[in-house]
Amino acid sequence: MLVKLGSLGTDQIADLRPYFDSVPDPRARRGRWYSLTAILLVSACAVVSGARSIDELAEWGQRASNTLLTLIGIRRHLLRWRRTPSSATTGRVLRAVDGDALDRAVGAYLADRHRAATAPTQTPSPSAARHSRAIAVDGKALKGSARFAATRRHLLSAVTHGTVVTLAQVEVGAKTNETTYFRPLLAALDLTGTVVTFDALHSVKANISWLVETKKAHYIAVIKTNQPTAHAQLAALPWQSIAVQHTASGAGHGRRESRSIKTCGIADELGGIAFPHARLAIRVHRRRKQTSRRETRESVYAVTSLDAHQAGPADLAAAIRGHWGVENSSHHIRDVTFAEDASTVHAETAPRAMAPLRNLAIGVLKTLGADNIAKTTRAIRDEPQRALPILGITNDPDNYGT
Repeated sequence: MLVKLGSLGTDQIADLRPYFDSVPDPRARRGRWYSLTAILLVSACAVVSGARSIDELAEWGQRASNTLLTLIGIRRHLLRWRRTPSSATTGRVLRAVDGDALDRAVGAYLADRHRAATAPTQTPSPSAARHSRAIAVDGKALKGSARFAATRRHLLSAVTHGTVVTLAQVEVGAKTNETTYFRPLLAALDLTGTVVTFDALHSVKANISWLVETKKAHYIAVIKTNQPTAHAQLAALPWQSIAVQHTASGAGHGRRESRSIKTCGIADELGGIAFPHARLAIRVHRRRKQTSRRETRESVYAVTSLDAHQAGPADLAAAIRGHWGVENSSHHIRDVTFAEDASTVHAETAPRAMAPLRNLAIGVLKTLGADNIAKTTRAIRDEPQRALPILGITNDPDNYGT
């Protein structure tokens, strides 16, 4: 599996350490032995190696050689031995670390890795040449973080289509919903010319206007009955008289599925659609046949700020399909490979801190071309020294070694 990864040249992979240096240390200066960056690096290397719990983070450090610990920045004792942070130390730091700052550091690092990985080989279709990047906004609950006195944590993420990396992530409060955090999530990102996709929950007119007018982005919004006026207008369009413009089908996981798409221009002078900056109406018709079950059919409506000359039916179909692909390429991996839903880490910010570390592992391996994260992490686990170059840490400890 490691042979399938791309080149690990130092000129192509950014060093993770400066990004972790930007995270403020929550501890008092007195009594520190390990730097925050060193503890976070041990944790990141362990998660890239498939670690699922805080105990497994410490166990990776126990397997690491003195050379690896030197590169990471573990201080040497006066008796000339190096000892990795214990499980108690790691847990104490992760419970206190600033989750927002850690998410920003990981997001910035993954954004740079994604830009380097996709820019040289990116060849968008002519109709989508000006919209080379698509981002999905989607939420995920940390089910194992719930306790009798506290509800489970819920995170909202901005994830790229295609080569999946998490560019930004925020925690949604227990007494609010995801729509409140839509703007804070995307505010720091450069979205000029980017296509943002999201489900019906985020089809809020104020957020859409901000996205188009302030961030200069485009959107594809799924419209369901939570927007009754817009949904009724879309359903009433003459879809029967419009020919199917693109179809796609596939089989796998015990089912066959086909999807067809129709688009319809929205003329403002004829009344338009009760949705800001809408240019095209979209209807996606899905047919699904599972083994030993009856065929199901479903029609989904959407609107987009893209004009017909900016994105063709195939481009729109790929963007809509790419949004749902985030579930398989990110959330499913976090749950199955890293057992996020089964994790019992719940104290203070520890659940929040573990989530960006999992995003980091998935993102760096995806940008290197890994097609099976589970197998790749197992291969790295057997050889701890493999984790460091994947995170851009070379054999030159420079100022980080002590």
